[in-house]
Amino acid sequence: MASLSLTPETLAFVDASEMPVTGKATDYPAEHVIGSHSHRKGQLIYAVHGVMVVGSASGQWIVPPTRAIWMPAGVVHWIRCVGIVHMRSIYVHPDAAAGLPKRSQAVGVSALLRELIQAATEIAVPYDERSRDGRLMRLLLDELDTLPVLPLHLPQPSDERLARICETLLARPDDGSTLADWSERLALDAKTIQRLFARDTGMTFGQWRQQARLLVGLEQLAAGSKVVDVALALGYDSPSAFATMFKRQFGQTPSEFFR
Repeated sequence: MASLSLTPETLAFVDASEMPVTGKATDYPAEHVIGSHSHRKGQLIYAVHGVMVVGSASGQWIVPPTRAIWMPAGVVHWIRCVGIVHMRSIYVHPDAAAGLPKRSQAVGVSALLRELIQAATEIAVPYDERSRDGRLMRLLLDELDTLPVLPLHLPQPSDERLARICETLLARPDDGSTLADWSERLALDAKTIQRLFARDTGMTFGQWRQQARLLVGLEQLAAGSKVVDVALALGYDSPSAFATMFKRQFGQTPSEFFR
């Protein structure tokens, strides 16, 4: 199937269809950026090749193959491609499945769902919902209803003081500044910083920094960097320390994760 650019015409076509489920295949060059936009339908954002960084007002996600992002209808988001990306999107009409998530989240993609996504992008619309194509789309909806949620989200704080901390940690993930160091720099009590982190992100300072390092590391690994180089760039003492933390979070080593 030919690639389809995300133009205003494409957006209008996707949103105009009244079919319960539609699929689109889109290929993008390395470092391509899809600017802020939204759909009147829910969207499963998936790449059969390459890695994406997806962002919205609530934070960022790193999306390697075998993972996807569920983006509810109406949520403004942007996408940045890490390397060449072959994106496959599934759009779900709001009336098609009431039980789908109301919040943006990273999800796992099973082997069955991967094949259903691929097949859905080859189905022309409109299609007969009683036909083989219609049954395939209904099965895809059933699979979407069982998606496992994954810890690939990095929430962004609304407090300007926390934003300064978070921007520094993303720009310099090897920064080892402690909570006490930030307390002194911001002239803000350490307990207040922790309270603000919990309020704005649902995490402690330490948890947010670890998650930031994980996601920056994922992006670097996806771009082809070696584990040893990534571990040192993130401030870990050794590759094994990074791999241990990675497996604790994802249940897999870095090499298994990208397999």
